[in-house]
Amino acid sequence: MKPVGRPRFRGVSYVLLLAACLVAAVVTGWTALGAQIDNNAYDFLFRLNPPEPWPLNSVVLAADEASLQKFGSMRRIRTILASVLERLSQARPKVVAIDVILADAGDEAEDARLETAFRNTRNLVLPCARTRATWELPLPRFSRWASAVGHVHTNKDPLDGVSRSLPVEEIAFGDRRWALSLEAFRLDSGGGPILESPGDIQVGGVVVPAVRRHGVRNMLIRYLPPQPDGASPIPTVTFAQMLGANPPVEKLRNKVVFVGIMAESAAWDRLMTPYSFGRTMPGVEAHAHAFETFNSGRFLRPAPETAAVLFSLLLVAAAGAVFWLLSGWPAYLAAVGVLLVAHLTPYLLFRRGIVFPYMGALAAAWLASVAAATYQHFVVRRNLLRSETERGRYRQAIHFVTHEMRTPLTAIQGSSELMSRYNLNDEKRKQMAGMINSESKRLARMIQTFLDVERLGEGQLELRREEYSLGDCLSTCIERARVIAERKQIEIVMEASEPCHLHGDRELMEYAFYNLLTNAVKYSPPETSVRVAVRAAAGDVRVSVADQGIGMEGAELKNIFLKFYRTRKAEASGETGTGIGLSIVEQIVTRHGGRIEVTSQPGMGSCFTVSLPFLRTAV
Repeated sequence: MKPVGRPRFRGVSYVLLLAACLVAAVVTGWTALGAQIDNNAYDFLFRLNPPEPWPLNSVVLAADEASLQKFGSMRRIRTILASVLERLSQARPKVVAIDVILADAGDEAEDARLETAFRNTRNLVLPCARTRATWELPLPRFSRWASAVGHVHTNKDPLDGVSRSLPVEEIAFGDRRWALSLEAFRLDSGGGPILESPGDIQVGGVVVPAVRRHGVRNMLIRYLPPQPDGASPIPTVTFAQMLGANPPVEKLRNKVVFVGIMAESAAWDRLMTPYSFGRTMPGVEAHAHAFETFNSGRFLRPAPETAAVLFSLLLVAAAGAVFWLLSGWPAYLAAVGVLLVAHLTPYLLFRRGIVFPYMGALAAAWLASVAAATYQHFVVRRNLLRSETERGRYRQAIHFVTHEMRTPLTAIQGSSELMSRYNLNDEKRKQMAGMINSESKRLARMIQTFLDVERLGEGQLELRREEYSLGDCLSTCIERARVIAERKQIEIVMEASEPCHLHGDRELMEYAFYNLLTNAVKYSPPETSVRVAVRAAAGDVRVSVADQGIGMEGAELKNIFLKFYRTRKAEASGETGTGIGLSIVEQIVTRHGGRIEVTSQPGMGSCFTVSLPFLRTAV
């Protein structure tokens, strides 16, 4: 079923409803709930779309539990680290990045040996870490041999603790440090400078999408999926293997080596990733994954915030258009299409390396579809019921009118037949001709009444604009209605008032006042009175017609001006009527810039008051 009519106010309310859905969807996407759903969707898409394998250029050289048990605990880590670097020099790696903080002085012999190892290591990157008070930097005796010093931080999501991105730069205490993995990649790419712009950085010809937002540059880490047995995809060599009889030198040759701690009992930076499923990743391995992200150039780019809002707007507009233009199953099928677009777009964009917020678009599509469907269902249903009610009343009125038309038609047909078949005298012929004339006029008035209803309803009835006396207009109507009132011995009383003039169509206003007067007479008991009063106030003139008739229930007053509506008491009174007179009266008054009001109580009568723009007082 298609909507029946679309008035202007309905279109505005529909747009406001959709706008509220858009605002709610966008705000929901910004909440903690929306952010967590976006995170879950990101992790799912991340696992669903693993990158194609590429030649890896990094190796993790780390101390596991067995290494620490074999060569000593963390108290001897500087000695162990020096031994590892001495053995590593045989492999001649391209870059060595250390993930062990060396900010405090230790045993002099150990520090001296480690310093010598650093001096003999080319393209050395040492770590630093930011605390609440300052930067923890390597000792000067160590950093003097380093080609770069990079920070070891990754971003941990405050909602679920998963590390999905890397701050490629950290700015604190008036000092800026690039990420350890970025410095390693810079040295591996030739050691040139890092070029910056607001939207990215460039290292060795590779453009890294790292937009500066709120003073921070973040890059999404393209973690490699773990091996089927759960092992790390990054080649890993333990300290024990490196210091054994047959060190895997060739495995490390010309590689970027990340040296650190992977033993769970000693590593302070155990990270959750989209692949974790409860298992943590040592920080040194995360740095290797970040390096491989730089190395492969397969970056994930977050979509701009404006794009997410515009896409939500598009989904809301599409859902609104679907239920505005379509109905029934076609509308619901089209709405399913809108929802599919909302669900599939983040997936399709992710396959192209674009991370699109999931919650905002999904909420926009669902809220708009449900709200539009519900709105249109109730609006169309209400309009349909109203249309069916008016159609039923219209059929009743047509049935009544056709029944009423039979009386004048029968009189006309019978009189004309008698006149044609019989030789009547002049008096009888004159009598029948008068009957035909009066009945035909009665039939014409009935037809004209229905035509006026349709023309007024569609705004096609033109008003004649002329100045006329309100008193003369009311007097004419009262005299015409008095003939009907005298049959029931009802007195029509016109209260004295100052003469005034109005501007409009006098003939139509006479019809309106006459209809109010005849209604008052029709539904009043015999030997009562109908009072007409005229009062001027606040630039308007108010004409009231009060009777002592049957009155109306309060619930019926709101429908009294509907076409073909009759109250239960009016139908039970036995008085004939179509229920269109008051509808015509209201439309006439409205077209003249006025309004009509009614007050009534059952058994106490009714009072109809017409307010019209006041022209001037007659001189």
